Amino acid sequence: MSDSTPCAPDAAAITDAADTVPPSDHAPDLSGHAPARASLLLPALAALGAVTLWGLSFPAMKVAVQALGPMPLMWSRMMVAMALLAPFTARLFPSRTVAVAPSGMLVRRGFWSGVPRRHKLLLLPTVLLQPCLYFLCESNAMQLTSASQAGVISASVPLLVGAGAWLFLGERPSPRLWLGVAFSCTGVAWLTLSGGAGTESAPDPLLGNILELLAMVCAAGNMVLVRRLSAHGEHGGHGGFRWNPWTLTALQPRAGALFFAPGAYAVLASAGQWPADVLLAVIYLGAGSSLGAFGLFNWATSHLPASSVGAFINLVPVAAVGFGWLWLGETLNATQMLAAGVVMVGVALGTGRSR
Repeated sequence: MSDSTPCAPDAAAITDAADTVPPSDHAPDLSGHAPARASLLLPALAALGAVTLWGLSFPAMKVAVQALGPMPLMWSRMMVAMALLAPFTARLFPSRTVAVAPSGMLVRRGFWSGVPRRHKLLLLPTVLLQPCLYFLCESNAMQLTSASQAGVISASVPLLVGAGAWLFLGERPSPRLWLGVAFSCTGVAWLTLSGGAGTESAPDPLLGNILELLAMVCAAGNMVLVRRLSAHGEHGGHGGFRWNPWTLTALQPRAGALFFAPGAYAVLASAGQWPADVLLAVIYLGAGSSLGAFGLFNWATSHLPASSVGAFINLVPVAAVGFGWLWLGETLNATQMLAAGVVMVGVALGTGRSR
């Protein structure tokens, strides 16, 4: 996906940072209510809406990055996300009251005083991978390859997460996962090598697709680390500290704003001169794609089985190709369409459940 930056929390849905992190195969239901069973239509529509927003983010990113460059675009995007999350800061990073021995006097302590040291050490690579390195690779990739090809490559994330969980978390993958990885990697390589010499809008698809794949590796690494942080909380270690997933998500634009700060000057110097389509693309990427898509997706996954949600995620490349054609006039040739089909077969194999 083009981004995994912060989710837009509903004020009534945000819980304290000491809340229990739910199992890793479901996105968090922050409302505290059991999933509704009366109808699956609205959750399905919400998941479809999230997929649509994510698919649209690829051509939007291409329009914005070609006009602004990677660093100014990403700093602007992070600032939009931070501004929208600002009203929820006190709920996402709450202070706490502790008793000080021996008097027992109650003292207010800041949020970070309660975070275990091991968690703090894990947070650094977590936010470095995403949004920092992820968007650094993807924003440069979108200058070199087409939005359609980048969207197809994004389908490899679930497989990369499975492989990362095997390497770093000790989870045992099924043979279907490895078969899916083989198909997906073959398809990505075929798609990349069939891109030809390049065009004006995609001058170096080989390098661009490699950078996009590296971005997906960063995204998968981030997800594995978040799962590890969540697992620490679920087992009640480190004094029973538990992460609120929304808090982990809200850290991303803060880290990204610092990482992409070198682009701030260019933004401040030229913001009033941006064409309307570039301005709308930046606002959309910060608000609609990041916050809107993740908000819809989190709500949908709290009401749908994980296997059903995975099926919707596999539609992101389809949406990316469709919007790339509608907005930018991009097309895939016959060979690239076959290669994209191989990628999707790999994803279906790797994320499907064996009977």
